[in-house]
Amino acid sequence: MRTLPRRSEFGLALAGAIVGIAAGLCVSVMTLIARTMHMIVFQLEPGVRLSGTTVEDKTLMLAAPITGGALLGLLLLVLARWRKRPLVDPIEANALHGGRLSLTDSLIVAVQNLVSNGFGASVGLEAGYTQVASGLASKCGSKLKLRRSDMRILVGCGAAGAIAAAFNAPLTGAFYAFELIIGAYTIVSLTPVVVSALIANLVARFLSASDAGIDVGSVGSIVPADYVPALMLGAICGGLGILLMQGVALVEETARRSAIPGYLRPIIGGAIVGLLAMISPQILSGGHGALHLNLETDVPVFALLSLLVLKATASAISIGSGFRGGLFFASLLMGALIGKLFSFAAPYLGHASLEPASYAVVGMSSLAVAVIGGPLTMTFLALEITGDFPMTALVLASVITSSFIVRTLFGYSFATWRFHLRGETIRSAHDVGWIRNLTVDKLMRADVRTAAADISVADFRNAFPIGSTQRVVLTEPNGRYAGIVLVPAVHGNLVENKEATVPVRHLAEHRNDVLLPTMNARQAVALFDQCESEALAVVSDLISQKVIGLLTESHTLRRYSEELDRNRREVSGEL
Repeated sequence: MRTLPRRSEFGLALAGAIVGIAAGLCVSVMTLIARTMHMIVFQLEPGVRLSGTTVEDKTLMLAAPITGGALLGLLLLVLARWRKRPLVDPIEANALHGGRLSLTDSLIVAVQNLVSNGFGASVGLEAGYTQVASGLASKCGSKLKLRRSDMRILVGCGAAGAIAAAFNAPLTGAFYAFELIIGAYTIVSLTPVVVSALIANLVARFLSASDAGIDVGSVGSIVPADYVPALMLGAICGGLGILLMQGVALVEETARRSAIPGYLRPIIGGAIVGLLAMISPQILSGGHGALHLNLETDVPVFALLSLLVLKATASAISIGSGFRGGLFFASLLMGALIGKLFSFAAPYLGHASLEPASYAVVGMSSLAVAVIGGPLTMTFLALEITGDFPMTALVLASVITSSFIVRTLFGYSFATWRFHLRGETIRSAHDVGWIRNLTVDKLMRADVRTAAADISVADFRNAFPIGSTQRVVLTEPNGRYAGIVLVPAVHGNLVENKEATVPVRHLAEHRNDVLLPTMNARQAVALFDQCESEALAVVSDLISQKVIGLLTESHTLRRYSEELDRNRREVSGEL
């Protein structure tokens, strides 16, 4: 079984099919649990969406998010003592860890997501779906002992199956994996990812046929004049997406700087969400019911604008205060609201003939791509929602505009922006973990030639004749690094006998330029370039500076090029 996926694409596709079944089951089970929690907590009738109904008991709407915040805070308190390392999501796992994802961590994220969503926090379940499905895929890949590139593909299969099952949209799920989880589209990854998305969607529809994605109704006909307002709507959504992401970051930063303990923040956030829900219950949970309610009915401008502001505030407060979840569906809802608001102004911007539902589709895709990323993902979502190719072309134009605005003015999607706030430098799921694994301690030579910095030039010449070695690292009596000298320079620079008594330290170079064993190849190359040196000493740390090795620029560049080429061949399927 381990040999089959390593040696043939059929084996990897078979593994993707198994992951797709698991993803479909995960989505169905988590959806059932969340809906059951909504029914019990908010006393709903069976089949009723939380954000699409009116909860008569205002006290219940206030108390439920507070209770969820208390439960989540208790869970955070336990995790702070039991599991101190940060929880890794599929994007980070594929970018930095070669697809290695803890299944235990994934289950913890899913429980947190269910508690948050089940008690009404303004977050969706998509983060939990993709986390558990990808965690199962990674576990499966570990059991099969897959190569790094195949492991990353299998994690993408898990995420693809989860999104496909959640939205009844296999193409959306597949391109979600390509653009956001794997970071690239290749022929090798096409078959397993698409197979996983298709099978996961079939499994989810078999188990819960009523959860069939988003229905927007008729979108009307498209004429060339409609592209101008659609492009303007894309630009607006790009700007608003940036504001939303910065709003979440502002809430998180404010909470971090406050004296409020981490386990109490969800309670305060839940109280604020509960107060907002007393104004409009449509801000609760992911927003499925609210989306269909606002798409199917004519809503006044003020009501749409109020709900947009309330939902954006509730989502930022929920995530910023510690509730676990994502902005995928929230961004779709807010984008649809922006689109319907824009439809009131569209007639004044040109000869536009679009229906309000069409602007809602354009808006939801444009805001979602601004926040989540993945232009083709959101374009295919519009295609699978509407089944209309002219509409899809219009959405593509708007989505590209929104994506361009965000990349130019901001540079991040929501997931990579949160990594940036944590100190990471990744901007996508493209595999950069191999660069971090190619560290100086793996590249250096440990058999470095050393000499005391205080010996005379004459003694140095006797100890290191020409041809014995190229470079010698000088050390202080306590073993501290003192610089590097070139043996030919020592022999050729001083010819007078009176200068032969000078300590060799006077010829030392790069006294303050050293490499650390934890630096990666890219950082080492940058330091070589900055110092204009062909070789640098490697020291244990910056305090004691004990010499442990020597690294040359030529060897670093050769090994870096070899790994880069190997990674390219893995992605293209040559390995």
